[in-house]
Amino acid sequence: MHIIHVNLARGFRGGERQTVLLIQALAGADGIERQTLVCKPSSPLRDELAGTPGLKFTNARHQLAGHWHAGKADVVHAHEAKAVHWAWLHSKLFQTPYIITRRVDTPIKRKLSNKAFYRNAHYCVAISSAIAQEISTLTFQKIPIIPSAFTPVSPNPDVVKELRDGYSERFIVGHVGALVDRHKGQRVLLEAARQFQVTRPEVLFVFFGRGEDEQILRQESASLSNVLWMGFKPNIGDYLPMLDLFAFPSRNEGLGSVLLDVMNAKVPIIASDVGGIPDIVKHKKTGILVPPNNSEELVEGLEALIKNEQLRSTLSFNAFKQLERFSPDAMMDAYLLLYRTT
Repeated sequence: MHIIHVNLARGFRGGERQTVLLIQALAGADGIERQTLVCKPSSPLRDELAGTPGLKFTNARHQLAGHWHAGKADVVHAHEAKAVHWAWLHSKLFQTPYIITRRVDTPIKRKLSNKAFYRNAHYCVAISSAIAQEISTLTFQKIPIIPSAFTPVSPNPDVVKELRDGYSERFIVGHVGALVDRHKGQRVLLEAARQFQVTRPEVLFVFFGRGEDEQILRQESASLSNVLWMGFKPNIGDYLPMLDLFAFPSRNEGLGSVLLDVMNAKVPIIASDVGGIPDIVKHKKTGILVPPNNSEELVEGLEALIKNEQLRSTLSFNAFKQLERFSPDAMMDAYLLLYRTT
Protein backbone atom coordinates (compact mmCIF):
# COMPACT_ATOMS: atom_id res chain seq x y z
CA MET A 1 0.00 0.00 0.00
CA HIS A 2 1.20 3.49 -0.90
CA ILE A 3 0.04 6.35 1.36
CA ILE A 4 0.47 9.99 0.42
CA HIS A 5 0.48 12.28 3.46
CA VAL A 6 -0.04 16.00 2.88
CA ASN A 7 0.94 18.72 5.35
CA LEU A 8 1.55 22.19 3.88
CA ALA A 9 2.05 24.01 7.19
CA ARG A 10 4.98 26.42 7.38
CA GLY A 11 5.91 25.80 11.00
CA PHE A 12 5.92 22.92 13.43
CA ARG A 13 3.16 22.66 16.01
CA GLY A 14 1.05 19.90 17.52
CA GLY A 15 -0.49 18.80 14.22
CA GLU A 16 2.92 18.43 12.63
CA ARG A 17 4.14 16.39 15.61
CA GLN A 18 1.18 14.05 15.10
CA THR A 19 1.97 13.77 11.39
CA VAL A 20 5.51 12.70 12.33
CA LEU A 21 4.35 10.14 14.89
CA LEU A 22 1.92 8.53 12.44
CA ILE A 23 4.39 8.33 9.56
CA GLN A 24 7.07 6.86 11.82
CA ALA A 25 4.67 4.25 13.21
CA LEU A 26 3.45 3.29 9.73
CA ALA A 27 7.03 2.80 8.53
CA GLY A 28 7.12 -0.50 10.38
CA ALA A 29 3.55 -1.62 9.68
CA ASP A 30 2.60 -4.70 7.68
CA GLY A 31 1.30 -3.88 4.23
CA ILE A 32 2.70 -0.34 4.06
CA GLU A 33 5.19 -0.48 1.22
CA ARG A 34 5.63 3.22 0.50
CA GLN A 35 4.84 6.56 2.04
CA THR A 36 5.14 9.98 0.43
CA LEU A 37 5.02 13.26 2.33
CA VAL A 38 3.90 16.30 0.35
CA CYS A 39 5.16 19.40 2.15
CA LYS A 40 6.82 22.76 1.60
CA PRO A 41 10.52 22.71 0.64
CA SER A 42 11.36 24.50 3.90
CA SER A 43 9.06 22.42 6.11
CA PRO A 44 10.55 21.34 9.47
CA LEU A 45 8.87 17.98 8.82
CA ARG A 46 11.77 17.12 6.50
CA ASP A 47 14.34 17.21 9.30
CA GLU A 48 12.03 15.42 11.73
CA LEU A 49 11.44 12.55 9.30
CA ALA A 50 14.84 12.34 7.61
CA GLY A 51 15.91 8.74 7.28
CA THR A 52 12.45 7.23 7.83
CA PRO A 53 12.41 3.91 5.90
CA GLY A 54 10.22 3.87 2.79
CA LEU A 55 9.43 7.60 2.93
CA LYS A 56 9.92 10.00 0.04
CA PHE A 57 9.29 13.75 -0.05
CA THR A 58 7.46 15.80 -2.65
CA ASN A 59 7.79 19.59 -2.80
CA ALA A 60 4.60 21.64 -2.85
CA ARG A 61 4.65 25.38 -2.19
CA HIS A 62 0.86 25.53 -2.59
CA GLN A 63 -2.21 23.37 -3.19
CA LEU A 64 -1.72 23.19 -6.97
CA ALA A 65 1.84 21.86 -6.83
CA GLY A 66 3.38 18.42 -6.46
CA HIS A 67 0.58 16.28 -7.85
CA TRP A 68 2.42 14.73 -10.78
CA HIS A 69 5.57 14.10 -8.76
CA ALA A 70 3.60 12.39 -5.99
CA GLY A 71 1.74 10.28 -8.55
CA LYS A 72 -0.79 7.56 -7.86
CA ALA A 73 -1.39 6.05 -4.44
CA ASP A 74 -3.90 3.91 -2.60
CA VAL A 75 -5.00 6.76 -0.37
CA VAL A 76 -4.17 10.41 0.33
CA HIS A 77 -4.22 11.61 3.95
CA ALA A 78 -4.71 15.38 4.46
CA HIS A 79 -3.33 16.51 7.82
CA GLU A 80 -4.27 20.22 7.83
CA ALA A 81 -6.51 22.75 6.08
CA LYS A 82 -4.45 23.54 2.96
CA ALA A 83 -3.79 19.83 2.52
CA VAL A 84 -7.56 19.24 2.21
CA HIS A 85 -7.68 21.30 -1.00
CA TRP A 86 -4.60 19.42 -2.30
CA ALA A 87 -6.19 16.03 -1.56
CA TRP A 88 -9.45 16.95 -3.28
CA LEU A 89 -7.62 18.10 -6.41
CA HIS A 90 -5.45 14.97 -6.42
CA SER A 91 -8.58 12.83 -6.29
CA LYS A 92 -9.83 14.57 -9.43
CA LEU A 93 -6.53 14.03 -11.22
CA PHE A 94 -5.84 10.44 -10.16
CA GLN A 95 -9.14 9.13 -8.73
CA THR A 96 -7.34 8.54 -5.43
CA PRO A 97 -9.58 8.35 -2.33
CA TYR A 98 -8.64 10.72 0.46
CA ILE A 99 -8.98 11.02 4.22
CA ILE A 100 -9.13 14.30 6.14
CA THR A 101 -7.97 14.69 9.74
CA ARG A 102 -9.35 17.81 11.41
CA ARG A 103 -7.28 18.81 14.46
CA VAL A 104 -8.69 22.22 15.45
CA ASP A 105 -12.14 23.15 16.71
CA THR A 106 -12.33 26.56 15.04
CA PRO A 107 -15.38 26.91 12.75
CA ILE A 108 -14.97 25.94 9.11
CA LYS A 109 -16.37 28.47 6.65
CA ARG A 110 -19.44 26.98 4.99
CA LYS A 111 -18.24 27.82 1.48
CA LEU A 112 -19.24 25.65 -1.45
CA SER A 113 -15.63 24.62 -1.91
CA ASN A 114 -15.26 23.43 1.70
CA LYS A 115 -18.52 21.50 1.45
CA ALA A 116 -17.21 19.78 -1.68
CA PHE A 117 -13.85 18.99 -0.06
CA TYR A 118 -15.43 17.36 2.98
CA ARG A 119 -18.32 15.59 1.26
CA ASN A 120 -16.03 13.99 -1.29
CA ALA A 121 -13.64 12.65 1.35
CA HIS A 122 -13.84 8.93 2.03
CA TYR A 123 -13.44 9.62 5.75
CA CYS A 124 -13.40 12.82 7.78
CA VAL A 125 -11.59 12.09 11.03
CA ALA A 126 -11.85 14.23 14.16
CA ILE A 127 -9.34 14.06 17.01
CA SER A 128 -12.00 14.91 19.60
CA SER A 129 -15.76 14.89 20.09
CA ALA A 130 -15.83 18.71 19.93
CA ILE A 131 -14.28 18.67 16.47
CA ALA A 132 -16.59 15.87 15.34
CA GLN A 133 -19.52 18.08 16.26
CA GLU A 134 -18.05 20.98 14.30
CA ILE A 135 -17.62 19.02 11.04
CA SER A 136 -20.78 16.92 11.33
CA THR A 137 -22.76 19.24 9.03
CA LEU A 138 -20.12 19.09 6.30
CA THR A 139 -20.23 15.36 5.62
CA PHE A 140 -22.81 12.63 5.26
CA GLN A 141 -20.36 10.04 6.59
CA LYS A 142 -20.03 8.83 10.14
CA ILE A 143 -17.09 10.69 11.69
CA PRO A 144 -14.40 8.47 13.24
CA ILE A 145 -12.74 9.95 16.32
CA ILE A 146 -9.04 9.11 16.48
CA PRO A 147 -7.27 11.05 19.24
CA SER A 148 -3.73 12.30 19.05
CA ALA A 149 -0.84 10.30 20.48
CA PHE A 150 1.73 11.14 23.11
CA THR A 151 5.36 11.44 22.08
CA PRO A 152 7.46 8.56 23.47
CA VAL A 153 10.56 10.13 25.01
CA SER A 154 13.22 9.25 27.54
CA PRO A 155 14.03 12.53 29.31
CA ASN A 156 17.66 13.50 29.72
CA PRO A 157 18.21 13.26 33.50
CA ASP A 158 21.06 15.78 33.34
CA VAL A 159 18.74 18.45 31.91
CA VAL A 160 16.10 17.75 34.54
CA LYS A 161 18.66 17.85 37.39
CA GLU A 162 20.26 21.07 36.17
CA LEU A 163 16.91 22.85 35.99
CA ARG A 164 15.62 21.54 39.30
CA ASP A 165 18.87 22.40 41.06
CA GLY A 166 18.57 25.94 39.77
CA TYR A 167 15.11 26.33 41.31
CA SER A 168 15.26 23.86 44.18
CA GLU A 169 13.25 26.09 46.53
CA ARG A 170 10.48 26.84 44.04
CA PHE A 171 7.19 25.14 43.20
CA ILE A 172 7.19 25.15 39.39
CA VAL A 173 4.01 25.61 37.36
CA GLY A 174 4.73 25.05 33.68
CA HIS A 175 2.98 25.89 30.43
CA VAL A 176 3.83 24.71 26.90
CA GLY A 177 2.16 26.15 23.83
CA ALA A 178 2.30 28.56 20.93
CA LEU A 179 2.37 32.06 22.38
CA VAL A 180 -0.92 33.10 20.81
CA ASP A 181 -3.15 34.38 23.59
CA ARG A 182 -6.44 34.28 21.66
CA HIS A 183 -5.93 30.52 21.43
CA LYS A 184 -3.79 29.39 24.35
CA GLY A 185 -4.85 31.97 26.96
CA GLN A 186 -1.44 32.88 28.35
CA ARG A 187 -2.80 36.17 29.73
CA VAL A 188 -5.14 34.19 32.00
CA LEU A 189 -2.13 32.38 33.48
CA LEU A 190 -0.15 35.62 33.78
CA GLU A 191 -2.99 37.14 35.79
CA ALA A 192 -2.79 34.14 38.13
CA ALA A 193 0.97 34.67 38.39
CA ARG A 194 0.35 38.32 39.27
CA GLN A 195 -1.79 37.26 42.22
CA PHE A 196 0.59 34.50 43.34
CA GLN A 197 3.53 36.92 43.36
CA VAL A 198 1.90 38.43 46.44
CA THR A 199 0.27 35.40 48.07
CA ARG A 200 2.73 32.61 47.16
CA PRO A 201 6.10 34.02 46.06
CA GLU A 202 7.64 30.52 46.12
CA VAL A 203 5.61 29.56 43.01
CA LEU A 204 7.45 30.03 39.71
CA PHE A 205 5.55 30.15 36.40
CA VAL A 206 7.62 28.82 33.49
CA PHE A 207 6.47 29.34 29.88
CA PHE A 208 7.78 27.29 26.94
CA GLY A 209 7.07 28.21 23.32
CA ARG A 210 7.15 31.03 20.84
CA GLY A 211 4.54 32.77 18.75
CA GLU A 212 3.11 36.02 17.48
CA ASP A 213 2.34 37.36 20.99
CA GLU A 214 5.72 36.54 22.53
CA GLN A 215 7.10 40.08 22.62
CA ILE A 216 3.97 41.70 24.04
CA LEU A 217 3.49 38.95 26.63
CA ARG A 218 7.08 39.37 27.80
CA GLN A 219 6.54 43.12 28.09
CA GLU A 220 3.30 42.71 30.02
CA SER A 221 4.98 40.36 32.51
CA ALA A 222 8.23 42.32 32.90
CA SER A 223 7.30 43.34 36.46
CA LEU A 224 6.59 39.75 37.53
CA SER A 225 9.61 38.21 39.25
CA ASN A 226 7.84 34.83 39.36
CA VAL A 227 7.60 34.40 35.56
CA LEU A 228 10.28 32.77 33.42
CA TRP A 229 10.22 32.62 29.61
CA MET A 230 12.16 29.63 28.24
CA GLY A 231 11.44 29.97 24.51
CA PHE A 232 10.79 27.06 22.16
CA LYS A 233 12.40 23.74 23.09
CA PRO A 234 12.32 21.00 20.43
CA ASN A 235 13.18 18.48 23.14
CA ILE A 236 10.34 19.55 25.44
CA GLY A 237 10.20 16.03 26.89
CA ASP A 238 13.48 16.77 28.68
CA TYR A 239 11.86 19.69 30.51
CA LEU A 240 8.45 18.36 31.53
CA PRO A 241 9.71 16.24 34.47
CA MET A 242 11.04 19.40 36.16
CA LEU A 243 7.48 20.66 36.62
CA ASP A 244 5.41 20.25 39.77
CA LEU A 245 2.22 21.20 37.94
CA PHE A 246 1.14 21.94 34.37
CA ALA A 247 -1.34 24.70 33.52
CA PHE A 248 -3.16 24.84 30.19
CA PRO A 249 -5.63 27.77 30.16
CA SER A 250 -6.67 27.53 26.49
CA ARG A 251 -9.53 29.66 25.22
CA ASN A 252 -10.23 27.09 22.48
CA GLU A 253 -8.56 23.75 21.81
CA GLY A 254 -9.05 20.86 19.39
CA LEU A 255 -7.57 18.37 21.83
CA GLY A 256 -4.29 19.64 23.29
CA SER A 257 -1.90 16.79 22.47
CA VAL A 258 0.81 18.29 24.70
CA LEU A 259 -1.38 17.22 27.62
CA LEU A 260 -0.67 13.60 26.68
CA ASP A 261 3.08 14.29 26.83
CA VAL A 262 2.59 15.89 30.25
CA MET A 263 0.65 12.83 31.45
CA ASN A 264 3.46 10.61 30.17
CA ALA A 265 5.87 12.67 32.30
CA LYS A 266 3.59 12.03 35.33
CA VAL A 267 2.96 15.73 35.93
CA PRO A 268 -0.50 16.74 37.28
CA ILE A 269 -2.64 18.98 35.06
CA ILE A 270 -5.04 21.88 35.45
CA ALA A 271 -6.67 22.90 32.16
CA SER A 272 -9.61 24.74 30.63
CA ASP A 273 -12.89 22.91 30.26
CA VAL A 274 -13.11 23.73 26.57
CA GLY A 275 -13.02 22.04 23.15
CA GLY A 276 -11.55 18.55 23.13
CA ILE A 277 -9.66 18.86 26.42
CA PRO A 278 -12.39 17.05 28.44
CA ASP A 279 -11.93 14.04 26.15
CA ILE A 280 -8.57 13.36 27.79
CA VAL A 281 -8.68 15.27 31.10
CA LYS A 282 -11.46 13.97 33.35
CA HIS A 283 -12.26 16.41 36.14
CA LYS A 284 -10.94 15.28 39.52
CA LYS A 285 -9.88 11.94 38.01
CA THR A 286 -7.01 12.65 35.61
CA GLY A 287 -6.73 16.40 36.17
CA ILE A 288 -8.59 19.52 37.20
CA LEU A 289 -10.80 21.41 34.75
CA VAL A 290 -11.71 25.08 35.16
CA PRO A 291 -13.86 27.42 33.04
CA PRO A 292 -11.93 29.17 30.24
CA ASN A 293 -11.11 32.88 30.38
CA ASN A 294 -11.42 32.94 34.18
CA SER A 295 -8.28 33.73 36.14
CA GLU A 296 -10.07 33.56 39.51
CA GLU A 297 -11.18 29.97 38.92
CA LEU A 298 -7.68 29.14 37.70
CA VAL A 299 -6.13 30.64 40.84
CA GLU A 300 -8.52 28.66 43.02
CA GLY A 301 -7.67 25.43 41.21
CA LEU A 302 -3.94 26.08 41.35
CA GLU A 303 -4.15 26.84 45.07
CA ALA A 304 -6.02 23.58 45.75
CA LEU A 305 -3.40 21.54 43.88
CA ILE A 306 -0.40 23.31 45.36
CA LYS A 307 -1.67 22.62 48.90
CA ASN A 308 -2.56 18.96 48.26
CA GLU A 309 0.35 16.74 47.30
CA GLN A 310 -1.77 13.60 47.56
CA LEU A 311 -4.29 14.98 45.07
CA ARG A 312 -1.50 15.84 42.63
CA SER A 313 -0.09 12.34 42.94
CA THR A 314 -3.48 10.65 42.43
CA LEU A 315 -4.34 12.72 39.38
CA SER A 316 -1.00 12.15 37.67
CA PHE A 317 -1.11 8.40 38.43
CA ASN A 318 -4.61 8.02 36.98
CA ALA A 319 -3.67 10.06 33.92
CA PHE A 320 -0.59 7.95 33.24
CA LYS A 321 -2.63 4.74 33.47
CA GLN A 322 -4.93 5.76 30.61
CA LEU A 323 -2.15 6.48 28.11
CA GLU A 324 -2.19 3.09 26.39
CA ARG A 325 -5.12 4.20 24.23
CA PHE A 326 -3.20 7.35 23.25
CA SER A 327 -0.04 5.61 22.05
CA PRO A 328 1.36 6.10 18.52
CA ASP A 329 0.63 2.42 17.81
CA ALA A 330 -3.01 2.84 18.85
CA MET A 331 -3.32 5.84 16.53
CA MET A 332 -1.62 3.92 13.71
CA ASP A 333 -3.93 0.90 14.09
CA ALA A 334 -7.00 3.13 13.89
CA TYR A 335 -5.79 4.82 10.71
CA LEU A 336 -4.71 1.53 9.13
CA LEU A 337 -8.28 0.29 9.47
CA LEU A 338 -9.50 3.35 7.57
CA TYR A 339 -6.80 3.11 4.89
CA ARG A 340 -7.71 -0.52 4.24
CA THR A 341 -11.41 0.23 3.89
CA THR A 342 -11.17 3.15 1.44
